[in-house]
This record gives sequence, C-alpha cells and structure tokens, in this order.
Amino acid sequence: MKKYIIPVICILMAAAFSGCQKWKGEHTDIYTYTPPAANPVSDKAPLSCSTSGSTVIPVKGTMLSGKTYSVEDGCDLVINPTDTLLMQPGVTLNMGAGSSLIALGTLVSNGSKDQPNWITVPGIVKNDAPGGLTAAADPAYAGKWKGIIGGPTCNLLVLRWTHVEYAGLTEGKATSTIAGSGTGNQYSILFANYNGNFIMEDSWLYGGVDDPIRISAGKIAIFRNTFEKNGVSGGDCLNAKGGTVGTMAYNMFIGTATNGQKASNKGQATGAPQTNIVMYNNTFVSGGYRQVQSGRGGCINFEEGAAGMYYNNVAINCRFGYRVVGSPVADVAHLSYGNNYQWADSLSVANQFYPTGYITQPQSTDIPSITTSAKYLPANYTLGSIYDGSDVVQKNNPMFLNFPLPTVGHPLYQYSAIGNYNFHLLASSPLIGKGNTTIKPLITVPLDKIYGLSDATLPGIDLGAYQLNGSGNQH
Repeated sequence: MKKYIIPVICILMAAAFSGCQKWKGEHTDIYTYTPPAANPVSDKAPLSCSTSGSTVIPVKGTMLSGKTYSVEDGCDLVINPTDTLLMQPGVTLNMGAGSSLIALGTLVSNGSKDQPNWITVPGIVKNDAPGGLTAAADPAYAGKWKGIIGGPTCNLLVLRWTHVEYAGLTEGKATSTIAGSGTGNQYSILFANYNGNFIMEDSWLYGGVDDPIRISAGKIAIFRNTFEKNGVSGGDCLNAKGGTVGTMAYNMFIGTATNGQKASNKGQATGAPQTNIVMYNNTFVSGGYRQVQSGRGGCINFEEGAAGMYYNNVAINCRFGYRVVGSPVADVAHLSYGNNYQWADSLSVANQFYPTGYITQPQSTDIPSITTSAKYLPANYTLGSIYDGSDVVQKNNPMFLNFPLPTVGHPLYQYSAIGNYNFHLLASSPLIGKGNTTIKPLITVPLDKIYGLSDATLPGIDLGAYQLNGSGNQH
C-alpha cells in the first residue's frame, strides 16, 4: 500500500501546502471572498427555452450575489465546452420541473458559510421528523428535476457551500444526448470526465432517486458535506467508478438507501487511471435500510479492482458494516484500513459489523476491540463467516451532542435526516483521540479559493466527521 500511494501523495501535498501559504496572504477568509462579476446573467425573467425550438438554454457568465434565477419547466440549462458559469455567494437557482443543469465547460457554485447557494425546487415543504412520511410520499425521493450533469468535456465542476435538492428525475433521450451521459440516468449529480475535476466541499445534498452522486470517472475532492435521504430503494450516495482518483473526507451521511461511499474500478476507460480513493473521518448513520437487494451495505464499500484506504470513520446502526468485496475482488494489495468505529442498537446489526461473505479484515485499532478477551470475535472465528456479536450490542456509546442511542420509537430507516440532531462529540466520547493522523489525503485537483479545492482538511485525531476542536464538518 505505501509503495503504491504514499510517494504520489507526498509530491501532491507538498505542492498543495506551498500554494496554501500563498493564498493566506491574499484572503484571510476564503469562504467569504466574492470574485468580481463578469458578464452578469440577468434575473429579470425566467431562463426559458419556449421560443428556441429546443429544450436547450445556453448560459455563461456570472450569477450575482443575492439574486434568484429560475429555469423554465422542461429546459436544459447548458454551459458549453468553452464557457464558464460562476455563481457568487447567496445565489438561488430554482429549477423547473423536468429541467437540468448540464456542464460541458466549467461550473463553479461559490457559496459561502454566511451566504450559501441553493439549487433547488421552490415551494416544497420538508417533513424530516422520523415517521413523518413514507419514501413513496416524501418529495425528497420524487425526482423533481434531472440534476447536475458534468459531461465528458466538463473540465471543472465546483460546489462550495451549496444546497442541491430534489433532483434525480430520469434524464430522457434529449438530455442524455446533449450531456453525453447515457439515456435513463437518475442521478442528482453525474461527473464523467477522467481528465476533469469534481470538487464538492461544505455542501448539502438532499433527496435523490438512484445514485445521488455518480462519478463515472474524474479527479475528485469531496470534503465536509452533508447527505440526507439519498436514494429510494437503491443507489450508493457517492458511487465512484473506474478512473476516479481522490479523497472523500469529513462527510456526514444519514438515511442513505445503500452505501454512503463506494469505490469500484468497473468501467475503467482506456487511458483512465485505476480507481484509488482515500476515505477518512466520515460519519454514517442508519444506512442501507431502503436497499431492496440483499447483502448490500450501509457505509463504506471497496470492490472490483479499486484501491485506496479508509480510516477514522464512524458507522451508527448501519445495515451492514465496512465491506471489502471478494467477488469481484477489490485491489486488496493496495488497500489499507483501520481506526474505524461501529455502534449497534441490536444483535441483528452487530452481527453484520463484518458482513457475512465479504473479506473485510478486522483491525486491532477498530472500536469495538477485536480481541478475543472482549468476545468481539470468538477465538474460532473464520473470516467471512457468521459470528455472534451479542457482547458488543449497545457498547461504547459515541456520546453525540444530540442523537438518541439506542434509537427509540421509530424503525432505523426512519432516521434519514439531520433535523435537530447534532453529531458533534461530547468531551467524554470514546471516539476522542482514537484517529490515525499519519495518513494523508490524495489531492489530485487544483487548490484554489474559487476554481478548485479551498481546504484539504487533514485526518483528525478524533473519529468521525466532527472534531472536538471544531474542525472537520462545519454543518
């Protein structure tokens, strides 16, 4: 593993941090910097395709801070290959029914902590309390518009402090032809250029139908985001396929249909790199319960020739634990992991901490302990077989600031949105100080306050997405 990844990381990180020092002198707060406007996009009337004879609306320039823009129903808002659309902080982009946002060039949604951007559908009332609505009745899962599509010529797609909501409607032939994405996709966000860069940081993805985010290929940096109610009856929230390289870190997942994060080398194109994803300090809650197929996971999954690492993650009441797949086998020669935590309300969940039929190797740094004295794994345990996890049920409570453990009053799948819960750690949490800080992110994207990744947060000393010192996920 070290021979494969570490030399590349060291070179990249050296370049990254030298750049960071330069930017600190330019802008003290990288999240509130607003670039000057160029070619302002008018907000005086809806962006319409009704008079063009097609569904296409070409768009480029700058959407201005504080403005609200609307896309007409059924229209494809298209950024052409040589064009750029920049959304300043505080922009709202209301998507019409059946519309889409297709980036064939550059899309940068540069929201800020104080002025986040919204790409949404107006007039929908959320009902996020456990037991509030079934998936069939909840608009979060309805697919009101088609989503953001980073096509095969998209060189840069940045979502920073941006809410993306209610997407996932089937693309249809016209949209998929324009985007070069394949008919029938139901993804909230699709990125499909292994030479391009997809950056998502400090953002929110709410709702979705199939894979909320499908990365067919690309250089990625996905840091400090929150994912709620993702997928109806299947779909991995962050599904990285062949030719995807980069980092997923400090992300918060609650109520995903299947895995929160998946890495696979399936579909690797000629000239594209092997899938290699570094994952650390992510938190997964109540994942996997809407998946209708058996044996599917709820937190992290490596399969089919994918390399990488996963450390410092937290899984709470996920249907299945961390999965390293043996058929088709992950690249286990270049895969490492450890310092991962799991909690189970019940024996049925605890028995799947290491799912039956998978080749995940228990690590001495995991919590609960794998020592035979703790009876977490019996002395005669055979890798991949069923074991009795009764001794770890409701043990090592993570001590979140506000979340009921064991959960009460509702099935686990109904815990699917953040609501008023708070997953920061109390000072007495057993997750404090258990992280591995020697690993490094794999940074393959530009580091830039606007046109790149603004903050490559390093692995934390505490497990999960929220650090006791206030770093990590900022939501």
